[in-house]
Amino acid sequence: MIHYLNTIRQRSTRMFMTIARIMLPVMVIVYIADRLGLVRLAGEALAPAMGLLGLPPQAGIIWVTTVITNIYGGMASMAALSDSLQMNVAQVSALGAMMLFAHNIPTEQSVVRRAGASALLTGGLRLVISILYGAAVTWTCQAMGWLQDPVSFAWMGQDAGLTQGPPDVLTWLLSTVQSLLLVLVVIIGMVILLDLLERLGVTRLVTRLLTPVLRLSGLEERAAPLTTVGVLLGLAYGGALIIDAAEREDFSPRTRLLALSWLSLCHALIEDTLLILALGANIWVILVLRGLLTLGILAMIAALTQPHTRWGRHLAAKAASPSMCSD
Repeated sequence: MIHYLNTIRQRSTRMFMTIARIMLPVMVIVYIADRLGLVRLAGEALAPAMGLLGLPPQAGIIWVTTVITNIYGGMASMAALSDSLQMNVAQVSALGAMMLFAHNIPTEQSVVRRAGASALLTGGLRLVISILYGAAVTWTCQAMGWLQDPVSFAWMGQDAGLTQGPPDVLTWLLSTVQSLLLVLVVIIGMVILLDLLERLGVTRLVTRLLTPVLRLSGLEERAAPLTTVGVLLGLAYGGALIIDAAEREDFSPRTRLLALSWLSLCHALIEDTLLILALGANIWVILVLRGLLTLGILAMIAALTQPHTRWGRHLAAKAASPSMCSD
């Protein structure tokens, strides 16, 4: 038992330190940019583009805040703007899906890069798919007259506020420490749970059940359990597991790209989906269709990265290189 606990402690500590070294510097940079008002300025610059997507100008501030910080930051911006915000279910669903596809990009794509995939490729994929999907939802719903009921934001109140203004460093430090401690607790729990599931044979059962989906997405079966954890809990957690497993099991660059592309587009399926549902979004738009689209994109990436293709040969060359650079 002592040997088992020591093994769990060492593995969890190694994974946590890897993730913390990635997350903390990015969190500091994002905090400074947010306090200087740069996030809000970027959102205001996107106001005309939001009109082309069929969304109100305020959606630019909400989306950019989400992209640079996280979904909670986007919701805080939405609360601050709720007095002047008028949206229907289709628009909330479109904006919510955009927030789900593209949030916390600086931190999460840093994890992706460390795990062995291109942060530029996967981050760009998230942003492009976010915009295209949002536009498709608003345009289609407007043309067909779907989901046009207005959504009230009165319940959000006015106490959230945007974060621009004098710095409250102590509050931010406490929040950051809490976030990192939560990451540590979750990582320890995941390591123990995955070990238990492996010993009970549950991992093999889940893998067999996921085989049809894995074949379509091109992902190796041995990467399925780790990817599933990230899909359910979050990219940082799934990325930590992939970083750890990739070093032990020698995942190919193609497997890393597919797994991390999947996690980039669709992760924290439970928590994040519930948050956006609370805003008044439609579950078919933000969960079902988004999941199917992710699966289709992964199938396309898998086809493009087959060994006989140009991308496949490029990834094979990276695997043979003595120094693997993710970008």
